[in-house]
Amino acid sequence: MASHSQSVGGAAASPDVNRGRWMDPGGLRLGVEVAMGYRMLAEVTMAVHFAFLVYVALGGFLAWRWPRTLWLHLVATVWGFATVLVGLACPLTYVEDWSRERAGQAGLPPGGFIDHYIEGVIYPQRYTVLVRWLMAAAIVASWLGAYLRWRARRAGPTLGRPGVDAGARGGAAGR
Repeated sequence: MASHSQSVGGAAASPDVNRGRWMDPGGLRLGVEVAMGYRMLAEVTMAVHFAFLVYVALGGFLAWRWPRTLWLHLVATVWGFATVLVGLACPLTYVEDWSRERAGQAGLPPGGFIDHYIEGVIYPQRYTVLVRWLMAAAIVASWLGAYLRWRARRAGPTLGRPGVDAGARGGAAGR
């Protein structure tokens, strides 16, 4: 039988084809169940990563309904842009890569999650700069809308009601 090796934890791992098990670098046999657990962890991490990216792109619109979520979105956006523009390591990318390698699969390429799943898959790579600008525009628009809605709420419901004078709200005439 032909033998092949894959990377597990940075070292070569070889399948024990007869028993359907993987050997880790320390010589321990990893059962199919363990490898499947790592694969499931990688898949869940990938789904969480996609959800995070959608939240970064569109989460500011949630602040239109729930203004307090704007702070969480601000943190997520700063982190998201820092990983792309500054090159900070994303812990989700690390977990997915680590899990895939433990499951006997190829890890993510050096470009990471976005290069593997987004660029060249969802949109052509030549549009990367345009997509980043559109994402930034969506974020700014969502924040602007959240601010305008917050400001309208603070102004109160009395503004614009017929027969209610804005100057009479706090005085004796408004009681």
